[in-house]
Amino acid sequence: MSFSGSFPAVRPRRLRRTPALRRLVAQTRLHPADLVLPMFVKESLTEPAPLNSMPGVLQHTRDSLKAAAAQAVSAGVGGLMIFGIPQTRDAIGSRATDPAGILNVALAEVGAATVLMADLCLDEFTDHGHCGVLTASGEVDNDATLGRYREMAVAQATSGADLVGTSGMMDGQVGAVRTALDAAGFIDTGVFAYAAKYASAFYGPFREAVDSALIGDRRSYQQDPANRREAAREVALDIAEGADLVMVKPAMSYLDVLADVAAMPEVTVPVAAYQVSGEYAMIEAAAANGWIDRDRAIVETLTSIRRAGAQIVLTYWAAEVAAMLAAPL
Repeated sequence: MSFSGSFPAVRPRRLRRTPALRRLVAQTRLHPADLVLPMFVKESLTEPAPLNSMPGVLQHTRDSLKAAAAQAVSAGVGGLMIFGIPQTRDAIGSRATDPAGILNVALAEVGAATVLMADLCLDEFTDHGHCGVLTASGEVDNDATLGRYREMAVAQATSGADLVGTSGMMDGQVGAVRTALDAAGFIDTGVFAYAAKYASAFYGPFREAVDSALIGDRRSYQQDPANRREAAREVALDIAEGADLVMVKPAMSYLDVLADVAAMPEVTVPVAAYQVSGEYAMIEAAAANGWIDRDRAIVETLTSIRRAGAQIVLTYWAAEVAAMLAAPL
């Protein structure tokens, strides 16, 4: 390269000089419609209950869920993912498929004001806290669990779910759910596949959010954090079985996996990532101690998830950030 005049001739800082310039050339942007708000509704509550490990997040009553959902929709979020916490539990998660169960009732009551998503997993509903039916020896029975997932999918679709979120990481779960929905006439209900879900320590606060009964761990069915290529295999299987969207979970510790998934030629459906409870809690705790700038950290992490390839981000800050993005500059 030859130079004439002053050195350096190439000055990338020119495009960082002012807020207006930085905004103009930004390669990744956040929009309220990119964000999905996970919400918890608990059958036994008479008033909302704050979560100690997730400041600002609540276990809702049915009434407070409807109000908070309406507020989030008004802020412009792209959708809601609803988790139900029943008053009673048993070995097979019977309340998950009961039309009068808390999740199914809540779905029907929240209604069709936005894209309504339902967590399709048994862990909130079983007395052992695992995501499926157990064998006599205490192992998760993959194929027996698929039968329960089929029933759950139909129950959730009947209650008004636009998308059912297959989060249990059972082999064949997407195909089983797709077949069940089609057979029941719910051909327009989509399958939101938790395609690459890792056995992560960052789910800790979620255990409080759903009053988890789990003893032990889920490493026999959720993915090993050490494995990267395995995610491509899981995603390809879900696509082949009929997934309408695919997701990587967690997000921040798996941005390499997320980027891989977004770049896969066979992935022709939207790609999502879930900024999970532990990711939320770390930032809230650090900000509460004055160690980081809370708002900047929230936006930076969400931007990094979008930059890595997520079209959709599930985050507990969805409503707050949507309102922030809608505010005048």
